[in-house]
Amino acid sequence: LEEIIPKPVQDTGNILKQGYLEKRSREHSFFGSEWQKRWCVLNKRTFYYYANEKSKQPKGTFSIEHYSARLAFHLRKDSRKRCCFELICPGKRTYEFTAPSPADAEDWVDQIQFLLKDMNSFTIPCDEEDEEEPYNDMDSSDSVNTTSHNTTLNQDEPNVEMEGDDIYEVLPGKQPSKQ
Repeated sequence: LEEIIPKPVQDTGNILKQGYLEKRSREHSFFGSEWQKRWCVLNKRTFYYYANEKSKQPKGTFSIEHYSARLAFHLRKDSRKRCCFELICPGKRTYEFTAPSPADAEDWVDQIQFLLKDMNSFTIPCDEEDEEEPYNDMDSSDSVNTTSHNTTLNQDEPNVEMEGDDIYEVLPGKQPSKQ
């Protein structure tokens, strides 16, 4: 496992999302608050939480790899229950948060899920609507012509012959060298 080095807020790299969230403390006392306001920062692999946005040392950090994010309305019974979400990983600590609004909670969950999908994939993530459509950077029209995938690029030169699996173009006056 790679070690996460604590960093000031300004040095956390490519910040994908940041803002104040209330984080449920692991062990809250009778006098202490169960929910504590924290400045949270999400970068490509790590979730940081600080006392405030000017803090030099994070209160905590964890790698989001192998975690899953979901809305969690059961965490609170008050008017803010629709603002709750949690980060879960089997065998690891569950992190519980309350965002300022339900839309903000959804955005945090969406950003984390997008990152997790990106981490677990070697392909470019795409919208579910586009999944069936093959990527084609040669044709900019809206319709995809599935029968034209094996066409030759130089269609205006009808006398070009392909020799075996040679992918190089033979220039006029030059003979290809055999190796």
